[in-house]
Amino acid sequence: MSEHQQTVRNAVAAALGSEDDAARAAYTTLAGGTYNTVVRVDLPDGRSLVVKIPPAPGTPGLGYEQGLLRNEAVYYRAAAALEGVPVPEVVATDTTGPRPYLVMSARPGVPWTEAAPLKVRRERPALRRELGRIVARLHGVTGPGFGYPGEPFGPLETGWRRAFTAMLDGVLGDAERYRAELPVPVRRVRELLASVEDVLDDVTRPALVHFDLWEGNILLAAEGGAHGVSGIIDGERMFWGDPLADFVSLALLAGIEDDPHFLAGYAQEGGAVSFDGSQRLRLAMYRSYLYLIMLVEAEPRQHDADQRDWARKTVAPELAAALREIETGAKERA
Repeated sequence: MSEHQQTVRNAVAAALGSEDDAARAAYTTLAGGTYNTVVRVDLPDGRSLVVKIPPAPGTPGLGYEQGLLRNEAVYYRAAAALEGVPVPEVVATDTTGPRPYLVMSARPGVPWTEAAPLKVRRERPALRRELGRIVARLHGVTGPGFGYPGEPFGPLETGWRRAFTAMLDGVLGDAERYRAELPVPVRRVRELLASVEDVLDDVTRPALVHFDLWEGNILLAAEGGAHGVSGIIDGERMFWGDPLADFVSLALLAGIEDDPHFLAGYAQEGGAVSFDGSQRLRLAMYRSYLYLIMLVEAEPRQHDADQRDWARKTVAPELAAALREIETGAKERA
């Protein structure tokens, strides 16, 4: 048994209080995890769990990826009391010991990206409205401060500007450290983002932000002949901040303004979006942050030629476009 397998089994035994049940369980490593190892555990009594464990110490990664398990546990616990929000239940977690782990309940369904394409396409307007309602409820949760709950950024900030600029500095430092290929030099990225950072002061409430809500992290399950949203998963990249930041991954490589069904559901639950000048600039900043992460992580992940080519042709132009929008906005405000 490998060290990873033993860590998972120990985590299950700790969660269940039974080494025997852990030994009799069936373990399946799931695909799709880009940093943590994810294992589904089917127990003898019919229940299913999901266990996450981080890579071995010293594994290359981005700075913000420290403390991801703690982030995910914070996200699910913060969302647990919300009505109609299907998140996993945290069963057990140890994020400070020598073998960190997170054990959670398994949600039913399959990722949206793997659901029956023709049927889901017909159901898409209703599903996006449902998702909008769920996200608005999540955004109603207020945190104790701004930023990532875990390392390496230290205590939460009292203001969003300080928190987000520290997050940006982190990924730009990673870009320099790994010599990542970007469409715009790091120095210029810093200048452009700094030129409009005062709009971040318009954010005064630290909302619960998932920041990885692409359809691969949204589970669908069929009930009564139609699909519904059955799980919001992989909350490990969460932070407390501007709810607008979630719109970037919700409309990955596109614009949330082109998703009227999502916006209608979001408004139905009280989510307010005006797309005024401040909000547009902030959205461009959050797009820049996400696309920087997607480009920079190619180095520690050691992406192959095809992955790098896709990022160069698809992600890099989106980053360049977001930075041009920031530059234009800065000139209009000058």
